[in-house]
Amino acid sequence: MLEYARWKYALVGVVLLLALILALPNVFGEAPALQFARKDRAEITAQAQGSIEKFLTDQKIPYDKAVNEKERLTVQFADVATQLRARDAVNGNESLTKDYATAMSFISRAPALFSKLGLKPMPLGLDLRGGLNLLYQVDTAGAVAQVLDSYEQSVRRALQDAKIPFSDVVQIAVNDSKTNNAVRVLLPAGADAGAVRDALAKTITDLTLDTLNLATGPAVQGVLTEKQIRERTDYAITKNIETIRNRVNELGVAEPIVQRQGTDRINVQLAGVLNSAEVKDILGKVATLEWRLVDMQNNAYEAKARNRAPLGSKLYTQRGSGAPILLKREVIVTGDNLTDARSTTSQEGPAVAIKLDSRGGDEMFKTTSANVGRLMGVVFIEKSRENIIVDGKPLLQADGKPATREVTTQEVISSATIKGVFGPQFNITGLQQSEARELALLLRAGSLAAPIYVVEERVVGPSVGAENIRHGIEALIIGMAGTFLFMIIYYKVFGIVADLVLVSNVVLLSALLSMLGTQLSLPGIAGIILTVGMAVDANVLIYERIREELRLGVSPQAAIKAGFEKAFSAIADSNITTLIAGLVLYVLGKGAIQNFAVVLVLGIGTSLFTALMGSRALLTLMYGGKRKLTRLPI
Repeated sequence: MLEYARWKYALVGVVLLLALILALPNVFGEAPALQFARKDRAEITAQAQGSIEKFLTDQKIPYDKAVNEKERLTVQFADVATQLRARDAVNGNESLTKDYATAMSFISRAPALFSKLGLKPMPLGLDLRGGLNLLYQVDTAGAVAQVLDSYEQSVRRALQDAKIPFSDVVQIAVNDSKTNNAVRVLLPAGADAGAVRDALAKTITDLTLDTLNLATGPAVQGVLTEKQIRERTDYAITKNIETIRNRVNELGVAEPIVQRQGTDRINVQLAGVLNSAEVKDILGKVATLEWRLVDMQNNAYEAKARNRAPLGSKLYTQRGSGAPILLKREVIVTGDNLTDARSTTSQEGPAVAIKLDSRGGDEMFKTTSANVGRLMGVVFIEKSRENIIVDGKPLLQADGKPATREVTTQEVISSATIKGVFGPQFNITGLQQSEARELALLLRAGSLAAPIYVVEERVVGPSVGAENIRHGIEALIIGMAGTFLFMIIYYKVFGIVADLVLVSNVVLLSALLSMLGTQLSLPGIAGIILTVGMAVDANVLIYERIREELRLGVSPQAAIKAGFEKAFSAIADSNITTLIAGLVLYVLGKGAIQNFAVVLVLGIGTSLFTALMGSRALLTLMYGGKRKLTRLPI
């Protein structure tokens, strides 16, 4: 008697039903859309959504729907042409561009119920759906400026530790350089320049120190050589590539392509992103932190009124309130001393848990030990580039491109009382949840070694062309149709069962790709075709075993049972070897190779499930029980 446990029927039915539901969003496709995200990271209210919708209506730009996800608003359009019209209209409106970062994207056409249930279609790769292509220009002068900032801090700290008085430490341009390339220590008249050189030689070992006699007194300066500038530039580009990769990974963008282009540019390709507001805003941020003691002896409001900070202090504003605050010029530690940063929650609310390296931990320990009860501020430094606006219109260069300028924003994001002594681990508090999450992401991914600016931004179509994509889909359909026809002709009714199993296998694989958010690329389609072939192979092994049992005179029902049991070892052997190959491809491969490996490995699992359990359940349902059979249609 041929039987199958009821719980196995239930398992197969539930899995296939869930797979059908998970895979269903892929049927509806996607529509072009435009994303809006506030630059201050605040939530988009219903009133703000209404003003955006009214603007589009006034501009006579039709849209299908607007989906508010609090942190961003996504407006869906009927076609790409309308999407581009909306983007141009929004970018030309100064009031909108002032408050919102806009981005081109795609949104699923599936009913709202699917999105409420968290069901999404599988993302398509850059070679199928297109994506965002950003070309960044690395500010090499900024790279040199950052290393000079580091030298300046080291010089100040070395002279203070040696208790040598000095007038100031400045950055200057020497040897006909167009940008600053040297650090100069200004000394009072009659000071011992030799003692300064000896103190600095222990700290700055890679710079040649020279002694100068100026009208104001002696000076000591260190100059970067051309070789050091080139090395610093190469380091900055390499470090920026690594940082951008880390930021993309933190954002969850799969299979990015980040590579150097030319001498000072970085090319970034993000499949399926299409200029997402979050990605575009975070990738190019030159952000770091500084910890400084608060100047509690002077009045910040008086300094703001005079527009001049007292000697030894700097004037800042506090994020959110905009209130002035005075901080000491001496930096305790910087973002360069960070080893980890995680968004968390403390008793004071959202926070960022900070871990410093040994040097930063020692500096923080010494500072907090000597200043319990005083205030310490955290300075957030961000560099960006914006268009120059004259009379409400962007100023154009000779080549017709908008003229830009660098903007540096320095805000105190947190100031708190030092309640006890601490070292390398502590929290930054006083932040909003979204601020804490973004700050932790930027710090954890690493700071850029030099500012970068977008010089080209374009949404790219399939890299292999629409014609190749059409041929790929046609090959998949023709190949499956040929396989289905062969199975029906050769195995008759059993061939129809095999075809149903193959269809369920593709549905199950699509459901897994959708659930895991795995991108589907052209190599992924090849993996699906290979999966269909492996599933057919498993059915062929089972059916041939059944035929062999029938030739030996075994009853039809016993032949079906024996066919599944005796074919299992051969099916397992062939799939295990393929699984090993897929794992090796995933570990050693990158990009499209990894995508192929993921689809291949998932396909092995779905093939085994549908061939061994799905096929057996269906055949047992058709020919099992107390039926009396004399022959099988195989």
